[in-house]
Amino acid sequence: MYDIIFIGSGHAAWHGAQTLARAGKKVALVEANKVAGTCTNFGCNAKILLDGPAEMMHHLHHYHGIGINDTPDIIWPELMAYKHQVIDPLSDGLAKMLSVDGIDIIAGHAQFIDAQTIMVGEVQYQADQFVIATGQRPAKLPITGAEFTHDSTDFLDLPEMPKSMIFIGAGYIAMEFASIAHAAGSQVTLIEYGDRALNGFDADYAQKVVADMSAKGIQFNFGQAVASVTVLDNGQYAVETAQGQRFEAEYVMDTTGRVANIDGLGLDTIGVVYDRQGVLVNDHLQTNVPNIYASGDVISKPIARLTPTATFESHYIARVLLGDPTPITYPVVPTVAFTLPRVAQVGVTPDEAAQRDDLQVIEIPYGQVMRFQTLNDTHAAIKIVLNQQQQLVGAALIGDFAPEVINALVPVINKHYASADIKNQIFAFPTHTGIVLPMIANYLA
Repeated sequence: MYDIIFIGSGHAAWHGAQTLARAGKKVALVEANKVAGTCTNFGCNAKILLDGPAEMMHHLHHYHGIGINDTPDIIWPELMAYKHQVIDPLSDGLAKMLSVDGIDIIAGHAQFIDAQTIMVGEVQYQADQFVIATGQRPAKLPITGAEFTHDSTDFLDLPEMPKSMIFIGAGYIAMEFASIAHAAGSQVTLIEYGDRALNGFDADYAQKVVADMSAKGIQFNFGQAVASVTVLDNGQYAVETAQGQRFEAEYVMDTTGRVANIDGLGLDTIGVVYDRQGVLVNDHLQTNVPNIYASGDVISKPIARLTPTATFESHYIARVLLGDPTPITYPVVPTVAFTLPRVAQVGVTPDEAAQRDDLQVIEIPYGQVMRFQTLNDTHAAIKIVLNQQQQLVGAALIGDFAPEVINALVPVINKHYASADIKNQIFAFPTHTGIVLPMIANYLA
């Protein structure tokens, strides 16, 4: 009998599990795949490692004709070998760390028998409370030939980079992977049903990313609904759309989104309510079954499904299960698309602000005036959103160093910084945050 069992072992689970175990609770994690979950093993950790050389080549491109003329090649098999060297040990390392805290790891797929019992394989386990933290998995288009498509997990384990690739979709996963694949020498084509890429990010900046990627040779096809994928006699694949277009490539990626991992959990058996987006919870991350909670990407929620959000929820659930009655309150959540160039946003978006009379949007094209600090990234810019009290409530950025800058804006929004709060500090120079923050301060109260 356990006090708490987490179903899943990613960031949505293990942080909270560790806190609870150290507080004296008897805790277990159930994991059907690799300990540490998607981000660590099959997601953001591996992605950013493979992105590193592509990012470096992108930086070098800013200096073409003004100091650098040749760009190095990415040797994909060597890079992939390095990825395995770095990423593969992480799962066992976390498992050992958790075992030190007395946390049991149960291998297999969990299924609820009743509200206090799960079955894993042939063994039943009971607990006073459960946390569903099973995350999401890649979606699969319901089309003819869907079995010929690959997902993000496949891409992050490619032994060789295909000479040509088709990405179905133009969301952040497609755009990030397309940037990497092109830098590694693949001829890349994206097919998107909608009329734009990076839906959810600032439309102007998303279009600038598309323009930059197009200039490098990446092909975009909007307004195209993929109808089928077929294998050709030469071993390549043909992708046909409902609009009559046909594309051919060695490798086809389905990057049309992700779905909650709730299949086979037995949620219907115990009456846990869910919808198409995931498990429904209240403001304590509690399901309609009082002793069962949910954390991370498996939750149906409007807030961004990101690793930091899952970690935040995991820590919160630990506090709740230790007796804290406070409802969850999310701070602003920064979001980054690791495209080349990067785009990022936090808080109220410029598109949302445009629909309101009480908010003001101001754009600062800092890359044009601070070329020496932005490594000649002339397109770097920020749109800030101010309320009527001249406080920062949101921002959107484009530029190679947008991820670092967006993090610096989080406390400005959360702590309601005034101009003096920034101007009375000394920042390192020349740095990206050291120029953007003082610029923003000029517009604050």
